[in-house]
Amino acid sequence: MNSKINIPVTLNAIRGHFAPKIIGEVDDVYIKLVKILGNKVPWHNHKNEDELFYILEGSLEMEIENNPPFIMSKGDLYIVKKGVNHKVIAQNECHLMLIENKATLHTGEVSADITKTIDVQKWLKR
Repeated sequence: MNSKINIPVTLNAIRGHFAPKIIGEVDDVYIKLVKILGNKVPWHNHKNEDELFYILEGSLEMEIENNPPFIMSKGDLYIVKKGVNHKVIAQNECHLMLIENKATLHTGEVSADITKTIDVQKWLKR
């Protein structure tokens, strides 16, 4: 994909929550946008991959196993290291960018109602 991407316009095209959409790729990494609202993400980890969270709009509560939860706000970035159990909660709608290795499973080895395959996370048509 060799086109300019306007992040706010692309986010407007995303319908629903907990459904990451791939907007680009760099080598073996996907760049995804997602909207989150509520507490549906299960505790999970990514055995062999790190996961980057960058808050575009709103705020998010990040929970890391055996650590106190913390709030991430617009402009904050956090990297969850491989193998670390984590989950996120958004009291109000939160927009974020995820940067993940192409092998990263949406909710790790945990299957939940919100879990999406990579095929469902297909490129958004702009």
